Amino acid sequence: MKILYLLSQRPEMTGSGVYVVEFMRCAAQQGFDTALLAGTPCDAGIPEAVRAIPCRAMTEVRFGKDLPFPVTGMSDVMPYPSSRWSDLSNEDLNVYTSAFTYALRQIVNEFKPDLIHTNHLWLLTSIARRLFPHIPMVASCHGSDLRQFSNLPHLAKRVQPACQQLEAVLALSSAQAKTIQELYAIPSDHIHVVGAGYASSVFHADPQIERDPIRLLYAGKLSKAKGVPWLLQACARLDIPFRLDLCGGSSGEDLILCQTLARQINESRGKGTVTLHGNVSQSRLAELMHRASVFVLPSFFEGVPLVLLEAIACGCRLVVTDLPGVHEVFAGVSSDLLRKVPLPRLRHTDEPLQQDEESFREALKEALQTQLKHPASLPASLEQERENLLAKADWKAVFQRALSVYRHVMPAYSQN
Repeated sequence: MKILYLLSQRPEMTGSGVYVVEFMRCAAQQGFDTALLAGTPCDAGIPEAVRAIPCRAMTEVRFGKDLPFPVTGMSDVMPYPSSRWSDLSNEDLNVYTSAFTYALRQIVNEFKPDLIHTNHLWLLTSIARRLFPHIPMVASCHGSDLRQFSNLPHLAKRVQPACQQLEAVLALSSAQAKTIQELYAIPSDHIHVVGAGYASSVFHADPQIERDPIRLLYAGKLSKAKGVPWLLQACARLDIPFRLDLCGGSSGEDLILCQTLARQINESRGKGTVTLHGNVSQSRLAELMHRASVFVLPSFFEGVPLVLLEAIACGCRLVVTDLPGVHEVFAGVSSDLLRKVPLPRLRHTDEPLQQDEESFREALKEALQTQLKHPASLPASLEQERENLLAKADWKAVFQRALSVYRHVMPAYSQN
């Protein structure tokens, strides 16, 4: 089977980027031929770690060269310079369509895929479906596409008809599958829950590294949508010592706000310190997870955050907002291991109502304080919970679930 993977932004730099890279790696390990088309900044390109994966062809649309603007991020704040879908003019959209149309035709003519696996129910998927209606096509939803669909109706109208013609959609959770069905009017039997995974070769417990009992860790975009400003405000209220590591990039007002709040904590000479690490490699993130006792994700909108699986694999306790995908994937996990913080009421999918911000800050503070008071190392009972959860979340297991969908939409390969 020859599989072409599509991603409209940088591989390996976000959750969807990691997802694509791991799927390519798993496909190559099972003997499938793969190819990749990705959107990259003209000064960065496809990372060497991705190019090292056995692959028949890799091509890219270079933002800043093939397109006159930075990478258009599926989130409004990305961990690298980017443009927002809401700011693109009709002319920008036409140029975007032309650039990806040219690149798609080129790689399809060269590689001749049996199956196309595209990522995000958005514009690139729409372009590919219209260009190649005869090639079986599967699309993965990552959550950020649902947010754009809800907030930008003029583009939703542009992508919906083509997305309805996909052979299959892969969802991260049952809750997300229901939202896809409602928003896009895609039949439920075309939507398959395969979940999300983590790289067990990178993210795993390491008893040789001493865990710091007062160390908190966050990894992701430094943005309001991820709840980082409220996290910093909640940490400033803690009445016990803490160290907070923030890993991830950002830009614009969100970055300035996070930097300001972090500096205020550091200058207050109180009980805590904050360190901003910027974007880090997966190996460096795993090292920080080994040293942290609590990983926190205060996001207002997610599918199933891969980083939570990575953190729990490394032995961290978790503090996370009670998102639908989290509620489903971590169902039955005890509060000693994972403490959920109620979401505030939201507008535009990821903006808390002002009147709920104070209660959210206080609830976040209480959850952090509770988890920090536990022993840094997990007791045997929680270790068993952790192992039971992770057994279903290795990338190889996720890929096998996706592979059954590939074969379902490709009868010629159903017996292979």
